[in-house]
Amino acid sequence: MVTTADHLLIDVGNGRTKFGLATRTTILDQRDAPTPSLGADDFWKLLKDWKYEHIICSSVVPQATEVLRAFFGEKLLVLRHDLKMDIGIKYPNPETIGPDRLANAVALAKLYGAPGIVIDFGTAVTFDIVDADACYVGGVIVPGLRLMTDYLHERTALLPQVELSEPASVIGKSTEQAILAGAIIGYRGMIHGLLDALKKELGNPAQLRVIATGGDAALIATGLPEIESVNADLTLHGLRLVSNLYARASHGE
Repeated sequence: MVTTADHLLIDVGNGRTKFGLATRTTILDQRDAPTPSLGADDFWKLLKDWKYEHIICSSVVPQATEVLRAFFGEKLLVLRHDLKMDIGIKYPNPETIGPDRLANAVALAKLYGAPGIVIDFGTAVTFDIVDADACYVGGVIVPGLRLMTDYLHERTALLPQVELSEPASVIGKSTEQAILAGAIIGYRGMIHGLLDALKKELGNPAQLRVIATGGDAALIATGLPEIESVNADLTLHGLRLVSNLYARASHGE
């Protein structure tokens, strides 16, 4: 059975690529595939029962972007800093802003309001800040949680690789528990400290929105009351909102 909607949304990350089928107002369905092996065969299999009019992508992997261009051709809209997004940009070199970060900023401003901060827990953890004028003003980048724990395992002889989960206590009663306590509780401490510093630099706005997204968002957001909501689909929603603007323009609205 073929499902028809307005938009095909494509969020290319370093590890996986997410595909979303969306109307103007909601995401109907999602699928994903590993980014490193992404090719035309994947597109045929994943999208064979989806029908859509507009295609937009954000990509942090240039090689994957070219694969998408080759498959979709001129219909593909690649998110860039110079597209119409209904938010402003106050940033010295806007061409260097990751497109996923722009999508997150759009979704934050339009779905939650400004000023605000998006924390995206991916391979790297990014903080993206939208000021009270709904302008992207910059951010923070730190190593992702899994990068840190994987590096501990890879660079030491005795420390094991661990599956991330909530530690039973701060004081670990085994090597695995000690790593989890340091990773999860320590990571929350870092996030808390960065949020505190960002709030002060923004002038401690009373209505600052803090939204989390990404693979480890739900785990880390637990215990951080500063994070008001976890939205796993935030980047896709940002793409949907930008695609809506171009869809309306193409229809003369």
